[in-house]
Amino acid sequence: MKALAARRHHRFAPVVLIMLALLVTGAVYAALAPSSAQAEDAVTTADDIEHGAALFQANCATCHGVDAVGKADAPSLIGVGAAAVHFQVSTGRMPMQSNAPQAPVKPVQFDEKQTMQLAAYIASLAPGPEIPSAEAVDPTLGDPARGAALFSTNCAMCHNAVGAGGALSEGKYAPALWNTTPTQIYEAMITGPQSMPVFNESNITPEEKRDVIAYVVAQRDGTPGGENLGSLGPVSEGLWAWILGIGVLIGAAVWIGAKSS
Repeated sequence: MKALAARRHHRFAPVVLIMLALLVTGAVYAALAPSSAQAEDAVTTADDIEHGAALFQANCATCHGVDAVGKADAPSLIGVGAAAVHFQVSTGRMPMQSNAPQAPVKPVQFDEKQTMQLAAYIASLAPGPEIPSAEAVDPTLGDPARGAALFSTNCAMCHNAVGAGGALSEGKYAPALWNTTPTQIYEAMITGPQSMPVFNESNITPEEKRDVIAYVVAQRDGTPGGENLGSLGPVSEGLWAWILGIGVLIGAAVWIGAKSS
């Protein structure tokens, strides 16, 4: 017992205890941490990376540099991950035609295979967010009601309550989401393109992201009650009330004036 007590008071005992605590903490975190929702059916080969590198050198290196480390007018792509590349290229935002406050959606320049090859090449340079699996973005597996609450709290202030989009400062804008695919919506949440913040698993879990997707997709089925006036909320309704209401009052005033004279 005396020998054991002596070892506990050894000068290296605290260091050993700290190392053991760190090892246990790391093991527990690795066991309990949520896994990222990545594409289960996507198999990246060396050939994909090679073709992606060739596509990058021919179409992207002028702005992002031959090593993808970025230049004065274009950011580094090291560590952005496959999801960021797939989002930007599959929506036509990249390659960008000219410098502007925001990269607009335009016709895509690469097919899906080429897009995946570009994504594989950038992912090979450094780890980053991966392209989600089909199950992770399936709107039929989500809860639109819960997604509505999440969207209202985190997204509606920029994208409008039903995803119709809206203006931001300095020439930027939040785009409409009605023609955006579920995969692109998920990728936007985990990569934060343009002025959009990044929503990691601590902010919105993968299941909650799928709920948000379910809500956005549900808004594409049409608006009950007739014309939605752009789904811009009280602004458009107030404009019509102002035009019609003031118009009626002016007409009534003119009619009363004409009768009295």
